[in-house]
Amino acid sequence: MKKAIKILIVITGALLILILGAISYFYVAFNNFSLEDDYQVQENNLSYFNETYDDARKEFRLKSDELILKYPDTKKFDIPVLCSKDTNLTIDFCFIPGSKKADKIIILSSGVHGMEGFAGSAVQLFFMDNYINNKFLDKTGILLIHGINPYGMKYIRRVTENNIDLNRNSDIDKNLYQLKNKNYPKVYDFINPKGKVKVGSLRNRFFFIEAIKEIVEKSMPVLRQAILQGQYEFPEGLYYGGNDFEPQIKDLVPIIDTICNPYQTVFAIDLHTAWGERGKLHLFPNPVEESVKKRMEDVFEGFHIDWGDSDDFYTYTGDFNSYIGKINNDKIFIPMMFEYGTMDSQTTIGSIKSLHVMIQENQVEQYGFVSEEDLKKAKEDFIEMDYPSSDAWRSHIIDETKIVLDKSLKLFSELEF
Repeated sequence: MKKAIKILIVITGALLILILGAISYFYVAFNNFSLEDDYQVQENNLSYFNETYDDARKEFRLKSDELILKYPDTKKFDIPVLCSKDTNLTIDFCFIPGSKKADKIIILSSGVHGMEGFAGSAVQLFFMDNYINNKFLDKTGILLIHGINPYGMKYIRRVTENNIDLNRNSDIDKNLYQLKNKNYPKVYDFINPKGKVKVGSLRNRFFFIEAIKEIVEKSMPVLRQAILQGQYEFPEGLYYGGNDFEPQIKDLVPIIDTICNPYQTVFAIDLHTAWGERGKLHLFPNPVEESVKKRMEDVFEGFHIDWGDSDDFYTYTGDFNSYIGKINNDKIFIPMMFEYGTMDSQTTIGSIKSLHVMIQENQVEQYGFVSEEDLKKAKEDFIEMDYPSSDAWRSHIIDETKIVLDKSLKLFSELEF
């Protein structure tokens, strides 16, 4: 009996050591989370990046003016986005028509998720400098839509002034807002904590324990889908898609419809950041029907596509690209989302850290903060997730973009659909 007790004590002690070791490892990895970038910096690449919404918009307008000088038929215009505290928010457009025989158009959009629009704006400026020429315009028109959520860009949010995620709100049918995400209520308390944010609280420092518990109970793919799919019941919650069209979503319909009308094939690329391997350009679309999938695979031949129903990604409702497709439902449509990874969110720690950053940022907006330091830390983490300050990361995503666009735009221009 004594021998059995001794063995039990040894086993229990070993288990405790393992548990404490695991907790210590995750505590350090979670609370000291950082990622190093060792990519080569190309100074010219950095010239496309701006730090404020006003500067990004100004640069887009200047590039549009340059294109007007080269291609006089180019149209530059904007529409206002109403906001209770700012009367100078706009969505900006640059439309370069193709030749009279052009039957294709490419749409390149940025800023659906506010803060992510800074990287998207940089990619658009790079595109305007490097891919618009007479040969391309002979077959293809181009529409650039800049800063679709200007409020989020200017006021450091992913969502609109109404806490609405435009990539869950975009549709032409209000039935979208009747959809039920049946699993979201099961994780509501976990991802929408109440009370003022104190970054250094025990709950925040040991958030990973609660997260791992949820992962073990539900599995990472199920948990990820429940959270990220989008929901239409909790206005204060994460990934809220609203109960009606946001004003700019309604206002964009006639513009997109009119501009795309002369063209038979529409290729839409929407620009995002955050999800996926840091520094990598993920091709990350929602699942589509087989005929559309085939066209996408043809255009992006040789590149891996991370379909939303794979284990490391997710599907979502009310996305902007599908909305463009519905506006152009009588045309050949090719959608793609470019997702520039920042947090290694395909890893357990990266995924947990990404979620925690999102939770804290929303909690600050909904319930406030204990101190200015708590506000500063929550916002700094949020900015770094959506728009890393690393010159190496910024330079590298332009390099990644060039690799993909050099081949895919050539194929798009040459292929017959």
